[in-house]
Amino acid sequence: SFQMFDLCDIGNYPGLSDLCDECILSGIMSVKGKKVLHMDRNSYYGAESASITPLEDLYKRFSLPGAPPESMGKGRDWNVDLIPKFLMANGQLVRMLLITQVTRYLDFKVIEGSFVYKKGSIYKVPSTETEALASSLMGLFEKRRFRKFLVFVANFDENDPKTMEGVDPNKTTMRDVFKKFDLGQDVIDFTGHSLALYRTDEYLDLPCMDSLNRIKLYSESLARYGKSPYLYPLYGLGELPQGFARLSAIYGGTYMLNKPIEEIVMEDGKVVGVKSEGEIARCKQLICDPSYLMDRTTKVGQVIRVICIMSHPIKNTSDANSCQIIIPQNQVNRKHDIYVCMISYTHNVAAQGKYVAIVSTTVETDNPEMEVKPAMDLLEPVEQKFVSISDQYAPTDMGAESQIFMSRTYDATTHFETTCDDIKDIYKRMTGTEFDFAEMERKKNDIFGDPLNEQV
Repeated sequence: SFQMFDLCDIGNYPGLSDLCDECILSGIMSVKGKKVLHMDRNSYYGAESASITPLEDLYKRFSLPGAPPESMGKGRDWNVDLIPKFLMANGQLVRMLLITQVTRYLDFKVIEGSFVYKKGSIYKVPSTETEALASSLMGLFEKRRFRKFLVFVANFDENDPKTMEGVDPNKTTMRDVFKKFDLGQDVIDFTGHSLALYRTDEYLDLPCMDSLNRIKLYSESLARYGKSPYLYPLYGLGELPQGFARLSAIYGGTYMLNKPIEEIVMEDGKVVGVKSEGEIARCKQLICDPSYLMDRTTKVGQVIRVICIMSHPIKNTSDANSCQIIIPQNQVNRKHDIYVCMISYTHNVAAQGKYVAIVSTTVETDNPEMEVKPAMDLLEPVEQKFVSISDQYAPTDMGAESQIFMSRTYDATTHFETTCDDIKDIYKRMTGTEFDFAEMERKKNDIFGDPLNEQV
């Protein structure tokens, strides 16, 4: 009873690994003229684990006894992300949203500040020359050297040797670039982790091109709206998959909700369909998250996330209603950074006067809650916390033979750049070609203008 589809996208969003991966990919494929079928175990698309509402459901999900106290306000006023992530204003996800026109269905707010942890205190991340000179993060001479470094990065053009000052972007390591500008360890920490957004220090011994581009992206994103480089949708991330659902419908995508997935049907090692309630939807390619085919994945780690409800902004953030704090791993003797992202009632995700901060990091020991203590100490007092530890999976089957394309489980970062790298990787495996922003943007600009500037 089913027609033949080019692509089937199955979702159940158990840990949100695919909140964006699958819905963006299927949106992009719809725009490219593919016939797409979305099947979901839930009664509505994608939002189940994206933003939990009402608050009573969050208490149930974490098996907390009783109902939320009256001090928490109306349960319906809450939309709490289980996996919070901000969008870089000039980053890849915003470009994908603009290309696919999903921005028409979303309202964004700029996050009010980006902070970094140093020796027990937090400081605003300086990313412009003016901020660098005013920052208490560095001494006077260090500020001058850092300013020179920022000017170098801003002017750097891999096609113009005059801008390189002897740096070979494909050979010179980032460690050597820092040495060239005589930058100290604390400055290296916040540059690598709060501007370039690396999670570990492995980047230091790799060619510097990627690092320079990441720092440029941060500065350009910051320049777009001023307070921070990050954006966040009103009503929470659950709005994203719903936006993509609308987009796909416009392009003729078919939706089937409340469809239990009974079997992924294979013939000669290749996917040919998905069986649900005794019927088979036939397809040429399949996108799904690792939970459907655990035998084709490998566990790559664990992430701890602690959702904290508070009645106050975080100290030393100038009473910001939203912010991100990065604790570089070196500062707390770890291998991975700890992230804090905070949003509040101003984003329509919490009751009036309430704040939601989520702490996350990659688990390194058998006592993950102790690992996030430096971040938790910054948030005191916390009214209620919800702790989760989730396994991370990556596909071992890359889809060349099977034509099954699985996303990776979300990492501990509080931005979408690593997710977009995964999307581009799956796109390349599915189509055999690189994801070309310029080509997609050209097609889009023939039809539409740039809607993001009108919004924020």
